[in-house]
Amino acid sequence: MQQQKQKKIPVRRCVGCNTQRPKRELVRVVRSPEGEISIDLRGKAPGRGAYLCPSAACLAKARKAKRLERTFEVPIPDGIYDRLTEEIRCAEQSAKEAADHGK
Repeated sequence: MQQQKQKKIPVRRCVGCNTQRPKRELVRVVRSPEGEISIDLRGKAPGRGAYLCPSAACLAKARKAKRLERTFEVPIPDGIYDRLTEEIRCAEQSAKEAADHGK
């Protein structure tokens, strides 16, 4: 009798709090080969990626320590931080609703 292999879950490190979490739980920010910074919701865009936990505290830590700038070696526009804040707010709200619904 053969056992099926357990599928590996990719793990990435948050640049804000420095904890490892499954890739699907994190928000990916990517620098494209052309040098453009954007948020990659699918997680498959080409380029250099950095990951953040979907929490405002992690984003604040990463922004204060300029960890995204260091990772991508380019300045990050305020618009990207604004969009990240909005994405994280939505993610936190949906997680809270899911937890409330499960009760």
